[in-house]
Amino acid sequence: MKVLVTDPIAEAGLDVLREAGHEVETGYELEGERLLEAVADAAALIVRSGTEITRELLEAAEELVIVGRAGIGVDNIDIGAATDEGVIVANAPEGNVRAAAEHTVAMAFATARSIPQAHARLSAGEWAKGDYLGAELDGKTLGIVGLGRVGQEVAKKLDSLGMEIVAYDPYISEERARRIGAELVDLEACLSRAEFLTIHTPLTPETEGMIGADELAALEDGYLVNVGRGGIVDETALAAAVEEGRLSGAALDVFAEEPLPADSPLLSVEDVIVTPHLGAATEAAQENVAVSTAEQVVAALADEPVANALNAPSIDESAFPRVEPYVGLAETAGKVAAQLLGDRIERVEVSYEGEIAEEDVEFLTASALKGVFEPLEWQVNAVNAPRIAEDRGVDVTESKTRQAEDFQSLLSVTVGNDGRELSVDGTLFADEDPRIVRIDGFRVDAIPHGRMVVTRNQDVPGVIGLIGSVMGEHDVNIAAMFNARGTIGGEAMTVYNVDSEVPEAARERLEADERISEVRYLTLNGTV
Repeated sequence: MKVLVTDPIAEAGLDVLREAGHEVETGYELEGERLLEAVADAAALIVRSGTEITRELLEAAEELVIVGRAGIGVDNIDIGAATDEGVIVANAPEGNVRAAAEHTVAMAFATARSIPQAHARLSAGEWAKGDYLGAELDGKTLGIVGLGRVGQEVAKKLDSLGMEIVAYDPYISEERARRIGAELVDLEACLSRAEFLTIHTPLTPETEGMIGADELAALEDGYLVNVGRGGIVDETALAAAVEEGRLSGAALDVFAEEPLPADSPLLSVEDVIVTPHLGAATEAAQENVAVSTAEQVVAALADEPVANALNAPSIDESAFPRVEPYVGLAETAGKVAAQLLGDRIERVEVSYEGEIAEEDVEFLTASALKGVFEPLEWQVNAVNAPRIAEDRGVDVTESKTRQAEDFQSLLSVTVGNDGRELSVDGTLFADEDPRIVRIDGFRVDAIPHGRMVVTRNQDVPGVIGLIGSVMGEHDVNIAAMFNARGTIGGEAMTVYNVDSEVPEAARERLEADERISEVRYLTLNGTV
């Protein structure tokens, strides 16, 4: 079969394809009509970041089975269009883990000992021996934000150098953290205890700008290293903190805008070290991602499972029509449960009651995990969510029972840790209309779509009126609501569907009332 490679990859990857008997055609300069013509009879397409995989291209590639991305980022691939065309999209997320971790360690040493600055002055003929008094890493506390694959590798390497490790990651178990020598803490504690801080979380709406001026102030006198994703750190605030001496130094390999603009404030601060996104730029890493991508292409063309597929459902084709209506419900239930728990997740249980329990629900469980992990993991989906759970040490269980007390079919997602757990139950009404019917034991009837507000409050007169008034004062229209209570005068839960974002000021106003114990604002599928 023809495999078209439109961006350069290591020769080792091409050898894997040829040894499997495939015809390899390279076209590194192809674009426009020439690209469309070349891909028309290709069974597989391998790219890096240089080729845009558009709907037009996918529609032109009638024989295409898989698009392999030799690397992790898939911003240049229209995954939705690929799914529509039945084309698998797979990447190579692990090939550059070691390279990124080593670059992080190198940057930590570089900023701690001012290595680039001293080199520059010596190259200019200046012997500035007395101007640099560095810091040792041994005995210091390392704070890690994001304890995924790269974060774990960094923790292992710097633990061996005598550093104490604290980490912030709400999606990894304490047991897994302990096994790599890290203590899990909240973000505030991670920042305040860290003398060196490294960042390895993906860029999502939740993590964008998460390290701002206030967070940098908590890292007083420390060093910051980011070889993860640009946009997580407020670069202007960071430059100011280092220049004014509130931080001892910083080293960055990734930026909100790349290439880094010439007028970036980071470039004018001596104690800020920058490199041009070199985290994966090693010979071994490039060979690893090429071989990994090629192996997945070979598997796809042989109708075998693809390890890092981003969009391929693993469910029997004949059963999918019966299960498909529950896919969005499972994902939303997982998302609601994770956001309402608002804490570290160490276990996830997905249970099925009634008719749905008779089906193959593996894909539904994966969809529920996608919802649970989506706030943190970049490009999580129903295919890779189970692997993410395994990587993070989250215990996943699945249960079925043919008995269902109140509904024809019921799907439940429970998330928890040693201190607390929370369940969200959902079902389908007539015409496949999804509903959330129970939250943490409270019977509700909530539309799992768009924006929701969930409050816990005392079941006393005036509370619902107050909530409505505060929403009105902030121009938030309530589209629907459902109130549930355990006992008269006891704890109640109210679920609102709202038409716009609920400002933080409105939430703070409500939580300031002693009758209201919690206000959670949730964004679900369909939010615009």
